[in-house]
Amino acid sequence: MFKKILTIIALFLGSAFCLAEDIHFDNEVYTLKYSSLAPNTNGYGNEYFKKYENVSNWTKMIGIYYYPDENNPLKYAEDFDKKVENTENSVLLKLIENKKSDKAAISFLVNGCENAKKYFEYDIYKFEKHPDKGMVVLKYAVKHFFTNEDEIKQIAQKVKENNDKYLEMIITSSIPPVIEKDILIRE
Repeated sequence: MFKKILTIIALFLGSAFCLAEDIHFDNEVYTLKYSSLAPNTNGYGNEYFKKYENVSNWTKMIGIYYYPDENNPLKYAEDFDKKVENTENSVLLKLIENKKSDKAAISFLVNGCENAKKYFEYDIYKFEKHPDKGMVVLKYAVKHFFTNEDEIKQIAQKVKENNDKYLEMIITSSIPPVIEKDILIRE
């Protein structure tokens, strides 16, 4: 009996010290390294990164965001689409809406620069109702760094070839639950 109690305590302590959960996507593992309450939305945002990457230094990431006061994923996606289209450094790739299931997805590219390195960030967002209240958003993002025009053409071709595949993967993926605790892991 004493051994069983020690085992239960050890299991409890082991889970209590676990700071992050993992998400498996496209044969890669992403670990929760950022979680925080968003003051503008009153919902939590979770961001998952590859093993040696983090909030300030990443090439791929997955985000899960909860908007408790937002009840219309389709309207939100349409407004988001307008923002993308009206942003000078962004290019809309595709907006998909499913009015029957009240879900939407959008893919786009954003041109950016980080630590004197130029990149295109490829983003996909899926918007859907939260099972209890509000809306939840799933984000998949990849940064493609480049130094010359030939690399830009290669990036464009790669994104064009894979956009529908990744959209389908995100659309058919279930959104993991939002973890409501403050986490900031820097490696």
